[in-house]
Amino acid sequence: MRKKIVAGNWKMYNDLSETTILLAALKEQVFPEDVNVMVAPAFTNLQYASDTLREHPVTVAAQNMHQSEKGAFTGEVSAVMLKSIGVETVILGHSERRAYFNENSALLAEKVNSALSNNMTAIFCFGEELVDRKAGKHFDVVREQLEDGLFHISEKDWKHIILAYEPVWAIGTGETASPEQAQEIHQFIRKTISENYSEAIAENVSILYGGSVKPANAEEIFGQKDVDGGLIGGASLDAESFIAIVNAF
Repeated sequence: MRKKIVAGNWKMYNDLSETTILLAALKEQVFPEDVNVMVAPAFTNLQYASDTLREHPVTVAAQNMHQSEKGAFTGEVSAVMLKSIGVETVILGHSERRAYFNENSALLAEKVNSALSNNMTAIFCFGEELVDRKAGKHFDVVREQLEDGLFHISEKDWKHIILAYEPVWAIGTGETASPEQAQEIHQFIRKTISENYSEAIAENVSILYGGSVKPANAEEIFGQKDVDGGLIGGASLDAESFIAIVNAF
């Protein structure tokens, strides 16, 4: 049975004091047992978040990592380093990493390999830009990003993969794919995985929707057959909003 997941990507927000307040609010909550809740603080606050939530069911994830085990890569962080502080989940391929830091599919494939070789769970992000959607190329873009960044892994590795579909045109814009659009693309993603691997893998992998999810639209989006939760940006920075989204299932 697929896992329901709500993951908060805090991006480059929240200093230590703000992180402390937000984590304290989340720790007070009793979340539904069938929903996996995750948060991804800034690197500077990962150790604190990991220690704070060690006895709590909320999972701490990193927002990115380098593909190498170690080396002269100033400013980078490896899978081994993340695991040493108790962080075993990492977001890879977020649209902002692709757009602003020129991360391409070849690089992301290396990062996926590094995560898997270190027994980490990877939240693999992908999705089309507005120009692709308007040109009717969104299915082609999604298929290509999956094939180039992820479809080299073995069937057994899929248990360590969470997918996050992000329509780039709906991130931080206030625009949101309609529930029907979300369902259509999520269904296509499962079909593509089934054709390249197996129906069992396609049916068991969790696929999250990421793109301006809010308390007002979360229930309808999460209610779609092939949508298993959300990768939440701005709304995850407010405890009340994030909690409402988690409880939207």
